[in-house]
Amino acid sequence: MKHCTSTIIFSVASIVAFSQSVPFASYPVYAGTDLGLTYSKDSAKFKIWSPPAQSAELLLYADARLGEPRQRIPLQAGTDGCWSITLHGDIKGWFYAFRVKTADGWSKEVPDPYVKLVGVNGRRGWIGDLKETQPENWENDKSPNFDATTDAIIYELHIRDASIHASSGVKNKGLFKGLTELDTKNQGGESTALTHMRELGVTHVHLLPFYDFNSVNEELPYLKQYNWGYDPLNYNVPEGSYATNAHDPIARVKELKQLVQAMHQQGLRVVMDVVLNHTMFVKGAPFDELVPGYYYRQNEKGGLSNATACGNETASERPMMRKFMLETLEYWLREFHLDGFRFDLMGVHDITTMNLISAKLHELKPDILLYGEGWTAGSSPLPDSARALKKNAGKLDRIAVFSDDLRDGIKGSVFNLSDRGFASGKKGMEQSIRFGVTAAVEHPQVDYSKVNYSDRPYAAEPWNTISYCECHDNNVLWDKLHLSVPESTEEQRKQMHLLSLSIVLTSQGIPFLHAGTEFLRTKKGVENSFESGDEINAIDWNLKTLHKDVYEYVKSLIKLRKQHPAFRMRDAAAIRNNLVFWDGMEEGVVAYSLDGTSVGDSWKKIVVMYNGNEQEKTVALPKGGWQVEIEGNQFVKKAASRMVKLPPFSCTILYRK
Repeated sequence: MKHCTSTIIFSVASIVAFSQSVPFASYPVYAGTDLGLTYSKDSAKFKIWSPPAQSAELLLYADARLGEPRQRIPLQAGTDGCWSITLHGDIKGWFYAFRVKTADGWSKEVPDPYVKLVGVNGRRGWIGDLKETQPENWENDKSPNFDATTDAIIYELHIRDASIHASSGVKNKGLFKGLTELDTKNQGGESTALTHMRELGVTHVHLLPFYDFNSVNEELPYLKQYNWGYDPLNYNVPEGSYATNAHDPIARVKELKQLVQAMHQQGLRVVMDVVLNHTMFVKGAPFDELVPGYYYRQNEKGGLSNATACGNETASERPMMRKFMLETLEYWLREFHLDGFRFDLMGVHDITTMNLISAKLHELKPDILLYGEGWTAGSSPLPDSARALKKNAGKLDRIAVFSDDLRDGIKGSVFNLSDRGFASGKKGMEQSIRFGVTAAVEHPQVDYSKVNYSDRPYAAEPWNTISYCECHDNNVLWDKLHLSVPESTEEQRKQMHLLSLSIVLTSQGIPFLHAGTEFLRTKKGVENSFESGDEINAIDWNLKTLHKDVYEYVKSLIKLRKQHPAFRMRDAAAIRNNLVFWDGMEEGVVAYSLDGTSVGDSWKKIVVMYNGNEQEKTVALPKGGWQVEIEGNQFVKKAASRMVKLPPFSCTILYRK
């Protein structure tokens, strides 16, 4: 993972000494669901879990960040390691924090991990009523209809990127509210932002982190600040820099709900990007201040393990961390009406916890979408067999993993800028493309010894796999093609780009698009733009006018996928039975047929052919009345010749009714 903002500095000696002296397994587990603040006009109940505490205090402040506490109120020790106090009367409007005294002395003052309303920059909680955060008609908000998981088409978007550019036509630029505005247009009159996504036809909008993250100073919105947000501060609070007023604890929550409501009204579901695998810092984090060491994994020497490459990793297998993850995700689902979660570095988490999460969330919302990165950024003391890694995808309950096999098979390794993939002319990538087309399920015509990263299928079913070729990490597709094939012309790269997206949108599994790829978005060659600013990250909506043909092609591909269930089969057996690769193809050509009859498709037979060569190729069709749907990355309507010419770097699709 490349999006950590800074290196964590801590005392290894103190952590080693602590972790070796404290048996975390002996800590009691609290089964209740009332940790944090429970507010009403009649009373406010505060409860924290801190088994090592000898005493604990609630601190009340008049300001979100300045001044000494107006009151220090001792908490009362309870059962199962909990400390609590109930204050009677309406005390709305105060800011609060906690501190505990352990054998090492008093902790820093922090909000509790479950805090839901905060002041500016999230350093203190705020006492208030969540009911005040509900937009008008929120009780009638409904998610758009959604059937099978493989019907999803995901669109990954950073909230600020979507509207901050002058070309967006959005008034509330860079904010939650910017994605509630309809009928916004670029300078050429083309739709942008929310209306654009609706017209494009995607089903799910995956929003990069919008919980309260650390790297942007909410008090200084006029400064040039930017971050993707993979540096968690408060897990249960929306990010204040996306609100119209970060000083108003209600505004950030209400405006995020308005965003969700607006997307639902436009037929779009909303996926939250969650980063439960690490915290931005350890010393000073609510987890560690209240229960030192417990929420983090330790390595064999007793120091912090670091599978995230961010200085720490959370211990999902410990009961109270598992409980926190479950309750946090349930809160976001219930309170914000979300439709899915994407798990950053999911390979850090244990399989048991992930499956408990899936069971609970599917119970609450049967059509929820869950997926994550099936890898880590470093080694972990938790055994590979116990973690939600890509190779264990088949053990995950209704959770998908990203197919980096298809990603790099299409465009080349993300770690080698000059490496090419199938779509940019690299030979020997045909089996990696086959592997991706079949969504990593077992298929008799895939030679796993020739797949780039995996020597066996890892998906039990197609819903186990996210089919993609780019995301926020690494170079966007358009830049990668320029960097890896610098001698190519712009027109050649354009065809490579179209072929890449054609493969993604015609593969089985769940297709995933990075925002702006539908009109050749560039980040000017910056690979890891997590803090590169708007000049690199902002979506230039004028590119939609410049590359209108690309947009129309991608839009039509999405429509094609939606209309034909043969491209989104629901189980592995159907893929094995109805998808047949054509053997004997020339190098750099992948061709296969789909039997649409048995999966309810209006097309009886479908032929898909990808040519990853710089030269035109010719393929003979079986006898029959074939019609051309796509030829050379263009939608056409005509009868097919027996000998089909495949232009360089192109997708061709034919069908027979």
